[in-house]
Amino acid sequence: MVPGIRRLVVVSNRLPVAVREVDGEWTVKAGAGGLVTALAPVLRDRGGIWIGWSGAADTDDHVSDLLADFSAEAGYDLRAVPLTSAEVDDYYFGFSNEIIWPLFHDFQTRCRFKPDYWRMYLDVNFKFAEVVARSTQSDDYVWVHDYHLMHQAFFLKSMGVKRSTGFFLHIPFPTPDIFLKLPWRWKVIQALTEYDLVGFQTMQDRRNFVQCLHMLMPEARIEGRGAVITVHVGSRSFRLGAFPISIDFNQFNELADRPDIVREAFRIKEALRHRKIILGVDRLDYTKGIPERIRSIGTLLDRYPDLKGRVNFVQIAVPSRTEVGEYRDLRIEIEQLVGRINGRHSFPGWVPVHYHYRSLPREKLVAHYAAADVGLVTPLRDGMNLVAKEYCACNTGEDGVLVLSEFAGAAAQLQKDAYLVNPYDVEGVAKALHRAFYWDKATRRDHMANLREQVRHHNIYWWVDSFLQAGVSKNLDDFPPVETVKYERG
Repeated sequence: MVPGIRRLVVVSNRLPVAVREVDGEWTVKAGAGGLVTALAPVLRDRGGIWIGWSGAADTDDHVSDLLADFSAEAGYDLRAVPLTSAEVDDYYFGFSNEIIWPLFHDFQTRCRFKPDYWRMYLDVNFKFAEVVARSTQSDDYVWVHDYHLMHQAFFLKSMGVKRSTGFFLHIPFPTPDIFLKLPWRWKVIQALTEYDLVGFQTMQDRRNFVQCLHMLMPEARIEGRGAVITVHVGSRSFRLGAFPISIDFNQFNELADRPDIVREAFRIKEALRHRKIILGVDRLDYTKGIPERIRSIGTLLDRYPDLKGRVNFVQIAVPSRTEVGEYRDLRIEIEQLVGRINGRHSFPGWVPVHYHYRSLPREKLVAHYAAADVGLVTPLRDGMNLVAKEYCACNTGEDGVLVLSEFAGAAAQLQKDAYLVNPYDVEGVAKALHRAFYWDKATRRDHMANLREQVRHHNIYWWVDSFLQAGVSKNLDDFPPVETVKYERG
């Protein structure tokens, strides 16, 4: 579609590094997420660029020097977009996380539709677009990520800057009855139509967008079928696609097989006296359904006394947005629920719920995945939820069970072999867990083997490949790295 693409330019709210001030000294540390793992080699070997906010407000020139040093070592450029404290408050905490995040996750009652948030969102998007315009050339492909930056293509065009652009939404896209509550709904839809390709996690998200598009732009005409379709609006066309994001399967699988992690997984099981382990892993957020999940565990113990003393639920909650009041309230609610259930059901030598409010190193997390007999992944709404895929990748013995919310984007891919549940139905989740406890070994192995094959085949590299193919008729092999990462193609 777009011949002669020279470089890939990634634009996201945050740079793929963590910038922090420790004891008066600024430090920079490389990120370790799947997106960084997949895209860093592409950026490195074609002289690419990653544009984003450093994560620190009102930082000084020392941060720029640190980023320059990191760029020289990483082999690709980091371009920081400086944000003031006021911009962070209204653009990031305000519009992005008090309007778009709750609205797109079906929590519209949590939205604060403040006009000041909207104006700052536009101002910051324009600031990002200025950096993109200055940092790129006409033969670059600009790939924008997530809801913080929906107006990049719109502002680039308003400046007369011609670039090939793609946008990927990592969170769900809501149904029309929810999206239409956004006071700036038409302007957001219009901004998204300015991209050459807009990608979503699932076909349902894409359908929701098309329905909203038809309501707000009835002249829009859809052409094609399958994962990627074309939309014609007036004199211009753009493409819409469903591209479910994934993980680096081999990385998690190999970690889980490492001798030190195998020993750590055994220690976890031994500490719980080799009882069955049900595991939940989440960032502390109201969309993740942690209180509902803990209530389901309480119902499980109330309804099925045969499991008392035979099972432990381990919940790892990674701290998030600790400065926001409602997140502090959520933490208190969870701790009170855990206390009540343990108070009601514990007996000497057995405490049913183990709650850990902290972030674990990758190796410790993988050991927990490997030790768990059941992965309980029950968000109330989620764009994809990579915890479900990480759990499967780490289950090298293929004897675990994935109990998965039907409202997670991952359910679209994993529904045939995961045990799907409605996270709001505490009795239904308890029943599913009870059944999973008694699944025979052959059934568990068949389902987990299928889940692992699905995640292995449709990994993070497949995801990047599929988006680039749709966006510029290229894949990772067209950005030849010095040392290519081998992966299975679909």
